Order: sequence, then C-alpha cells, then structure tokens
Amino acid sequence: MIIGILKEIKTEEHRVAMTPAGVEMMTTRGHEILVEAGAGAGSGFDDDLYRKAGARIIDTPADIFARSDMVMHVKEPQPSEYGLLRKGQILFTFLHLAADQALTDALIKTGAVCIAYETIQKKDGSLPLLTPMSEVAGRMAVQEAAKLLEMSKGGLGVLLGGVPGVEPGNVLIVGGGVVGINAAKMACGLGARVILLDADLGRLRYLSDVMPKNCFLLMSNPAVIRERIQTADVVIGAVLLTGARAPRLVTREMLKTMKKGAVMVDVAIDQGGCFETSRPTTHTDPVFVEEQVIHYCVANMPGAVPRTSTLALTNATLPYALEIADKGWQRAMRENPEIALGANIIDGKVTFPGVAQAFDYKYTPAASLIN
Repeated sequence: MIIGILKEIKTEEHRVAMTPAGVEMMTTRGHEILVEAGAGAGSGFDDDLYRKAGARIIDTPADIFARSDMVMHVKEPQPSEYGLLRKGQILFTFLHLAADQALTDALIKTGAVCIAYETIQKKDGSLPLLTPMSEVAGRMAVQEAAKLLEMSKGGLGVLLGGVPGVEPGNVLIVGGGVVGINAAKMACGLGARVILLDADLGRLRYLSDVMPKNCFLLMSNPAVIRERIQTADVVIGAVLLTGARAPRLVTREMLKTMKKGAVMVDVAIDQGGCFETSRPTTHTDPVFVEEQVIHYCVANMPGAVPRTSTLALTNATLPYALEIADKGWQRAMRENPEIALGANIIDGKVTFPGVAQAFDYKYTPAASLIN
C-alpha cells in the first residue's frame, strides 16, 4: 500500500503522523511511504531522516493525496484539503466529527473511508490512540493554568502549591478519565488542593486507591459542580463521551459565581467543550475572558509539545496503521473490531452512532459496508 504522511496545516500544529522509525517499519513490510516535505520539522525530524528510513519526500500535499491509498494526518483535514480526498481513499487521523458538522458534510461528499483515531476502542472500553494525547493534554492543562493564574496574565495571582503558612490553590477537575487523572497528578504534584469529580462510583473507588492524599474525590452532579466551582482557582473540563459531543456541565450562571481571575481549561473543546461559555482557541491566541474568568480552550493542546506528542502518538497508532496497510481496510475491520469502531464515515455514509446522533443523520453500521 502507498501511505502518505501529510504536513499539518492547522494553526500552530507541529506534530507529524509518523516518525522516521515508523516509516522504517512500514517500508520493511513492503509499503511505500510518501512524506510531505517539512512534515516532521516541528517535531525534530528533518527530511533526510525520513529518506534514510526509506520514505520518498514529496513537495506538495496535492501529490500526496493523488498518489496515496491511505493518507495520515494528526488533526482533521482543513478546508483546503477537502477537495483532495477521493472516493475509496483511506483517511486515518483524529477527526472529532461530532463537534464539526461542516467537516462531517465535507467528508461525506468525498466518498472516502474515514477512520478516526479517537474512536478506535478496545474491549475494556479504553481508547488506545486517544490515550497518549489525553495524557499530554491533562498534564498540560495544569501547566497552562498555573501560568495563567499569574497576575501578569490577568489571573488571581495564586501559586497553586502555596508556600509554608499560605494555603495552596484549589483545582476542580470535572471528569476522572485519562485527562482528569493526569491533570490531577500534575496538580497534586505541585501541592494544590484538588477535587476530582466523576459520575461513575466504580471509577471513584479505583481513583481512591491510586491518587495522592491531596486529591479529594466526589460524585459529579450539577449541585456539586455549582457548589465547588465557587471556591476554585482553576477548573479543568475533562469529560469525554466517545465519538460524541461533550456534555455542557458548567453553565454561564455557574461561571458568574466564580472568583474573578480564576482560570477555566476546557480539554473537551475538540468535542464541542463541556463549558457553556467555551469556544475553540489556538496556540497563537489561546485565551479569552467571559464573566471575568479566563478561558483556555485550545483544541490541539499536545501540538505545543510536538516532540513528546509525536513520539507518544506514533507508539500508539503504528500497529493499527500497519494492520490497515497489510490487510486493507475491509479485512482489517473484519478481523479487528477495534479498527471497525474507528470507522466514522465510509462511502458517504455515517458509520459511528455518536456522529449520526449529533447531526440527526442516518446511521449505517460499518459491518454492512464490509465485503
């Protein structure tokens, strides 16, 4: 199979879909890899490293799309790329379609086979391709919030860890999944007082065994959020519904009760956000203020640390990319249910329930389209 690795064009996105080490593994299996010139530069991988690994360097994305059986991105295709996809071509990347109807409609029109990293799912419910980026985003959420609390950034002027004789900052984390637990670990490590909310009692029992003593676990519900948000210096939204739009758990009315200069970080923004007042921002313009509360809503947070993120992402995606390339998408989906769950759109049909539900589109099971 011919696989194209595209240069990311989303604002301030410096990750790349495959490392030179990944290219070497692909080429030893007999696949041809086309890498767009400069694709890996932001992650510290120059074109010569890809050439040495066996890739061919291609100057334009149009040539990559035209010659490849499967194209790989990190982030979703941008409008300039919609017309380059073709019927039957495999697109393998993060998509987050339930938060973007325009992208969903564009991909339906292409007739391409669109496989989303974020909905590939194991039997235990874990999301192996989303997990490494969620780990990065959860840790970054605290790192960014701590900086934004500084007075020079418009924040409260609170040091999250406090000092002897002074209370630490209060961090409220909504959602105890991968993002939430990584955010909590970082905040606890800084010495903050952390409250971690989740609606799953079994998850809370598990977290009680693994989290440090300065992390306090509570059952999530609107009353608890409404109460705890009033004393929070930082609120991190870390709620995920696989492949579906994130629920809005923090309302504007709740926001009005917060401390002025507090910080909100909405890690769920790539799935529509879990704060009513959230809207996507970029690394070049990451924050805005609503009700005198700072909002950080960057949809591609791991893109700010591309070296770490690219290595972590390739570790997770490469086995699946290899299987799709070795077998073709139909056989790969027949033999591996995890890959079948990654199918979001096939030949103009929506094949993931959460995406269909988000826009009231007809849902077509992927199995019905596999020969």
